[in-house]
Amino acid sequence: MLYYLFEYLEKQYQIPGASVFQFITFRAALAIIMSLLFSTIFGKRIIKYLQRQQVGETIRDLGLAGQVEKAGTPTMGGVIIIMATLIPVLLLAKLDNIYVILLLVTTIWMGAVGFLDDYIKVFKKDKEGLKGRFKIMGQVGLGLFVGAVMYFHSGVTIKQEKVNPIYSTEVITQNSDREFNPEEKSLKTTIPFVKNNEFDYTTLVTWIDKDLASYAWLIFIPIVIFIITAVSNGANLTDGIDGLAAGSSAIIVFALAVFAWISGNIVFSDYLNVMFIPRLGEMVVYIAAFIGALIGFLWYNTYPAQVFMGDTGSLTIGGIIAVIAIAVRKELLIPVLCGIFFAETLSVMLQVSWFKYTKKKYGEGRRIFKMSPLHHHYQKSGYHESKIVTRFWIVGIFLAIISIVTLKLR
Repeated sequence: MLYYLFEYLEKQYQIPGASVFQFITFRAALAIIMSLLFSTIFGKRIIKYLQRQQVGETIRDLGLAGQVEKAGTPTMGGVIIIMATLIPVLLLAKLDNIYVILLLVTTIWMGAVGFLDDYIKVFKKDKEGLKGRFKIMGQVGLGLFVGAVMYFHSGVTIKQEKVNPIYSTEVITQNSDREFNPEEKSLKTTIPFVKNNEFDYTTLVTWIDKDLASYAWLIFIPIVIFIITAVSNGANLTDGIDGLAAGSSAIIVFALAVFAWISGNIVFSDYLNVMFIPRLGEMVVYIAAFIGALIGFLWYNTYPAQVFMGDTGSLTIGGIIAVIAIAVRKELLIPVLCGIFFAETLSVMLQVSWFKYTKKKYGEGRRIFKMSPLHHHYQKSGYHESKIVTRFWIVGIFLAIISIVTLKLR
């Protein structure tokens, strides 16, 4: 809203300084400051409100050190992350931008699914929460929406031929509303560590018959559904000890902000020879607000946690990360960039599969890990959760650096 207000003031009254709101970098910086201040200042009030409402976490005794002491800690703290993200975005972002709209819908959609799950756990005293099939339905529904928008919406394009404004008489800026022709609808994405790193999803059907190109959405949309479901569940599994999910997510989102900034900027995308995606730069404002919200939430979520994010936060975080990765055409980098989520999910899959297999073969289930997800294995091994979280963050930073390096290492 402030963007449109200052745009009007600049056009109508030529107020000095009003034009600064046209710059994505300024609004992104303002967004991260606003979200950080909101989550730290108002976060405490929200936590006290949750305490008054007796929205406490019910802890199942898994034999983990320090577990009993966490009983009664307020949950549903993901509301802090959601509010601290949405308020700066509504004030500072261009709300008619298709990528901002996608992220707004994702935040509200997954936030609602997670909130309903936490509500059932806390107020209905049902430890299972929302039935698994309904969670999956919510994730699939969002995947259908995101996939359809990415495929059919006219504003989701890539630019095949870039004109660098530094070397051209034609001045083109990332904030201009003009069209950067030639733009085209495309299902191209990027493959990490490969020299000719563009991959077109349409080839998954055109190898049968070139006339099938118009039906590529039948392949693309299920892939989007799978990515959103996998990443949101991965974030949910990672949210098991204080500060792990929020800190790991902040690192991941920062790397995605770099990708969004470069791919949405005609100068830097041309310099690095990466795909230029018109109108994507506006997403940086949203990502900046999201980073600020995650870091502010960590103020209260680090050990010993004063609040847990619950499914309200973890499902939302995973959904947002997945949609950003898809929008910047870096979804194939997710196993590396979101390596923490991937490892946590893989540990659960391996543990369950091996247990079932050995039980069927030997009559007694055996385990690969002392406990899954993976962070509980290290807790069982005697590591303090603060050390586990810090080391997971270090690994996450390492993976984020590797991911960013793929911009040129190919």
